[in-house]
Amino acid sequence: MTTWITICDTCKRDGWEQGDMTLTDGERLAALIEAEAGDTVQTRRVSCLMGCARACNVAIQADEKLAYTLGDFTPDAEAAAGIVRYAELHAQSETGQVPYREWPQAIKGHFVTRHPPLPLEK
Repeated sequence: MTTWITICDTCKRDGWEQGDMTLTDGERLAALIEAEAGDTVQTRRVSCLMGCARACNVAIQADEKLAYTLGDFTPDAEAAAGIVRYAELHAQSETGQVPYREWPQAIKGHFVTRHPPLPLEK
């Protein structure tokens, strides 16, 4: 089962317009996550996860597993490494749940939602 990191590439943190504005904060975080992930988990970019108040946002998902939305990240290497490590642990978990003691420090306090897997049948 493949674990995916879905990254909002349109996220803009407060104060974004005071920077160089060549890339959104989401694009910056996406590039860092993609470089960190290599082949360990899959990544994809989407335009808007509708979590603008907590930009930068990502979702960690896999078929038949719990899915998580995380937000309020600074687009930096530490955040990217923590997100990728959590996704790797998610991939190793049968249910998608990762024990708190194993969470990377960089993702603690960033969870927004948890979604149960969709039922296989009606």
